[in-house]
Amino acid sequence: MKISVEISLYPLQEAYETPILEFIGRLRTYPDLVVRTNSMSTQIFGEYETLTRALIREIKTSFESGIPSAMVMKWINIDVR
Repeated sequence: MKISVEISLYPLQEAYETPILEFIGRLRTYPDLVVRTNSMSTQIFGEYETLTRALIREIKTSFESGIPSAMVMKWINIDVR
């Protein structure tokens, strides 16, 4: 099943750009995912299992960095591209 996820990452520190760019960069390394960004959020498209596994891994990596962060996600059960 193809899905879409929209994510907004909010590092709770003054230097917020680097953690966001690193998170997006890691998502772009998955060849089976399509990652699109704009000034408000990142949209990811792909197969449910692949996308979910990638997000679980990369969210954990971001949270383990020690930078307090908030993350907002919308999960959609179709590919909305």
